[in-house]
Amino acid sequence: MEGMVTDLTLARENQTSFEEYLGNNPAANPGIDLTVTVLTTGFWPSYKSFDINLPSEMVKCVEVFKGFYETKTKHRKLTWIYSLGTCHLNGKFDLKPIELVVSTYQAAVLLLFNTTDKLSYTDILTQLNLSHEDLVRLLHSLSCARYKILLKDPSTKTVSQTDSFEFNSKFTDRMRRIKIPLPPVDERKKVVEDVDKDRRYAIDAAIVRIMKSRKVLGHQQLVSECVEQLSRMFKPDIKAIKKRMEDLITRDYLERDKENPNMFRYLA
Repeated sequence: MEGMVTDLTLARENQTSFEEYLGNNPAANPGIDLTVTVLTTGFWPSYKSFDINLPSEMVKCVEVFKGFYETKTKHRKLTWIYSLGTCHLNGKFDLKPIELVVSTYQAAVLLLFNTTDKLSYTDILTQLNLSHEDLVRLLHSLSCARYKILLKDPSTKTVSQTDSFEFNSKFTDRMRRIKIPLPPVDERKKVVEDVDKDRRYAIDAAIVRIMKSRKVLGHQQLVSECVEQLSRMFKPDIKAIKKRMEDLITRDYLERDKENPNMFRYLA
């Protein structure tokens, strides 16, 4: 938790430095307000972020920030988690402009319509290099849900690979800013599953490290040492540790002492 708090403090300082950098290098300014939160891997859960070919406007933002970050450090690599991003787009509709608050992926789809009136499903798939599952979710949120920013042909409630899409210039809403949610599919569930998987690997690694060093250890001591090691990354669940110990026994990393089942032996 302390690492997270420190990270967020440093991220705010980093953003201030980035804004100063843009002020001193007007040629580098991407023309888009950009806020980047740089966090340290290890302090935070891992998040799934599928690959995407970003539109040119977004590519420029990424390149500008990378250029700035390289002036601060040469020893760190940036990994962009687009699934956590939010974009504010200025939708220029016939009746009035409306600010659209969308995910980075939704924004990438909408920005394609800055240069063309109509795109087929295949066109969008090819340009963004997304999986069918991910693209269907994005297009559904923009053309079949409450806010129909895109018009779909044919006008059905599901997205298919033969559909085509165009920007809905007639769209309007009483609000001047609207947030367009993604369908409540299993993105959060996927994140939880990914975090659980990462934690299982971390628990396994901790148990094996401890047992490789100690060779023989009592049940309670092994659990305690495991909790101590893992607490730097997350608060480990005792039941999860015990479950991973049993799993490592079935995979022949550990064995119970035949005379004392509360003692564990490391199998090289």
